[in-house]
Amino acid sequence: MGSDLRNATGAQVRSACRSGALTGPTPGLALGFVHANLVILPRDWAFDFLLFCQRNPKPCPVLDVTEPGDPEAKIVAPGSDLRTDLPAYRVWKNGELVEEPTDVTRYWRDDLVSFAIGCSFTFENALLDAGVPVRHIEQNVNVPMYRTNIPCKPAGRFSGPLVVSMRPLTSAQAVKATQVCSRFPRAHGAPVHFGAPAAIGVQNIDKPDFGDAVEIRAGEVPVFWACGVTPQAAVMQAKPPFAITHKPGHMFLTDLKDTDLEGE
Repeated sequence: MGSDLRNATGAQVRSACRSGALTGPTPGLALGFVHANLVILPRDWAFDFLLFCQRNPKPCPVLDVTEPGDPEAKIVAPGSDLRTDLPAYRVWKNGELVEEPTDVTRYWRDDLVSFAIGCSFTFENALLDAGVPVRHIEQNVNVPMYRTNIPCKPAGRFSGPLVVSMRPLTSAQAVKATQVCSRFPRAHGAPVHFGAPAAIGVQNIDKPDFGDAVEIRAGEVPVFWACGVTPQAAVMQAKPPFAITHKPGHMFLTDLKDTDLEGE
């Protein structure tokens, strides 16, 4: 199914999720369309979370916010249903992960507010076009993601560490990647750290906290980007009574094109 969706539209990927045909990670799917992270919270927690995103725009660039109880991301994906249109979700209660379903319709409530947040998968097509390799796509695995020792700016009840994604590159490729990704500030923008994983609290590069390990070849260094899994770390720390997020790497595909986010 994944290979069939490489050149699909965002709407076609959403349809595959809704039917249950797609339940795996989305890197490399719907090339040219914007991927988004998802956070769903009760209305009385939504303002604190919006403030957390506003204070931490690098890992949490907001693309869309729904009205309470409305499962449609009207701005970025008209006609979508956030209860069914992702490959896999995470359901949280009091900060504890309780389930990873492929459909959250039975959990839906009238007070839930959904946030679509920019994702680094958005700029990967631009990297490939520029001749910069993307190892997790090459190896057909999920991107590796790590909790760091870099604190986010707290807001209301939310705080927590920056989570980063990693792509191994040579020095020359890292320079080109920085130039390319700087065009996409609403998809996490330029990298936040190069090499020396321990300097940001990553003790074992071969054991990511989320996603899958990838090969780092001779002459390459790990290059780290701010990651939209950061809100999940904040949810784990804030412990709201209820929350839904995407399963890391299993993103919401929007109708926006990558070029729509350039320079914003």
